[in-house]
Amino acid sequence: MSDALARLQRVLGYRFHDEAWLRLALTHRSVSGRHNNERLEFLGDALLNFVIADCLYQQFPDEDEGRLSRLRATLVREETLASLAREWKLGDYLHMGSGELKSGGFRRDSILADAVEAVLGAMHLDGVTPAEMQDHIRRWYGERLTGIRAGEALKDAKSRLQEWLQGRRLELPTYTLLSVTGVAHQQHFQVRCQVAALPDSTQDLVAEGRGPSRRLAEQDAAAAILAQITATQES
Repeated sequence: MSDALARLQRVLGYRFHDEAWLRLALTHRSVSGRHNNERLEFLGDALLNFVIADCLYQQFPDEDEGRLSRLRATLVREETLASLAREWKLGDYLHMGSGELKSGGFRRDSILADAVEAVLGAMHLDGVTPAEMQDHIRRWYGERLTGIRAGEALKDAKSRLQEWLQGRRLELPTYTLLSVTGVAHQQHFQVRCQVAALPDSTQDLVAEGRGPSRRLAEQDAAAAILAQITATQES
């Protein structure tokens, strides 16, 4: 077992019996038109949707099918899976063609999300039981799953902030990129969100957000502004 793949398996909390499945899960189609992770991605997508659906069914006994479907879509969307991949530093392990590497494919949301699904498919074929798979996914998702709420939580923080301001005919927020640090495949973004002073206030609302992409940093900053608004309303 290579040191790199050993590290990844420690992060995943699962050791493959046949490491060839993991290698295949990390092989992008730019390397080979046949020997790549697309079939594993197909399998992993189905597994993930089933596990998340089962978790939500148990977690929200009073929600109807439509609401459960929207909750599931939030948890299995590309952005969520790419966030998981970055926590695992999955981009560091991907096997890609030279052209895809040069274009930064190892940090692209779509490729990272597909790789997460491929890893799930690989684990299934390596012998993980359904119960074990659910345990792994619950652990990886953590607060994303246990903390999700029906209704407003289905919308991201930027959308909720914009809708709150629009509903009161207030100015929309501005987002300013403050810094980008780190090497090319492990960048860290810092963003400032500013909202003009609300009625009955003389000061603008300002918050900073951080994340592995500008979009996620903006979401973090918007969430902080929403928290300030909530605190103001409750005081």
